[in-house]
Amino acid sequence: MFALVLTALCSFTAQTPDLSKLDGEWIYVEDMTEGRTLEQLGPPMSGKFSMSTEPGAVILVSGHGSGNTNVRVALDGSHTQVPGATEGTYARYSGGWKEGTFTYNTDFVRAAGKEPEGLIKKEMSVTDKGLVVRVKLESINYEAVGLYRHPQDIEMPTPAKATINDLQWLAGNWAGTRGTGGSIAMEERWSPPKGGSMLAVSRTFSRDRLSAFEYLRILERNGGLVYIAQPNGAAPTEFILSELGENRAVFDNPRHDYPKRIVYELSPDGSLTATIGFMKGGTPRRYEYKRESTH
Repeated sequence: MFALVLTALCSFTAQTPDLSKLDGEWIYVEDMTEGRTLEQLGPPMSGKFSMSTEPGAVILVSGHGSGNTNVRVALDGSHTQVPGATEGTYARYSGGWKEGTFTYNTDFVRAAGKEPEGLIKKEMSVTDKGLVVRVKLESINYEAVGLYRHPQDIEMPTPAKATINDLQWLAGNWAGTRGTGGSIAMEERWSPPKGGSMLAVSRTFSRDRLSAFEYLRILERNGGLVYIAQPNGAAPTEFILSELGENRAVFDNPRHDYPKRIVYELSPDGSLTATIGFMKGGTPRRYEYKRESTH
């Protein structure tokens, strides 16, 4: 009898999925979609998302789209219905686990009395390289695949040797415009290097009204430089100086969702370009500035 019970217990344990491997925060690392050009590379879903697990279910904590958080997706195929912003609308989730892959579907009722539409299918498989995420939108025959890892499993770049005086060319008041007719105005005001540091404040105006601000620092640390950004006063995010040229500085943080890379470059004509984006590919955002007159 004991042998039978032990055999049954071992069989049950073997069939129980090890969902705990899905736990935690996941950061986008690499686009694995076949046939994409360099400019098309990017995450198949959010650049950062998190999950937790419990017996028989996965909890979508954040970063899964549709604005819903802490959605419990049962693995038995049953539906979890989350109300939408207006009466009669909702998102519907269902999931399953097979051969080490967590799959969940999301579709939407966008008006009361309508049938669900816009099915999104996501497959997540834990591999030796990390979490492989495959996203399918069957209505438009779209598929994308990306690799994610826990932040602590993402290797940080080797710091470039530098002192704060190497960025003397960045000091000054910089201003630029974007948008139709220059409707968006931008400023970055960098202090001169002193005491192993440079400080800056950035402001963005949309139609003459403040729309964003940022506190910025560059500090000497362990023979290199660290760029610290606080957009709209948020918690600081650090980027390591990984490349340094005569008038070019590259700061990287592959553990951040977006941006992962910040590049400053001084052009021969005296203009400044700031570029933010992924470590590889995609379409980086470029911000162009002219030095403001001190008079």
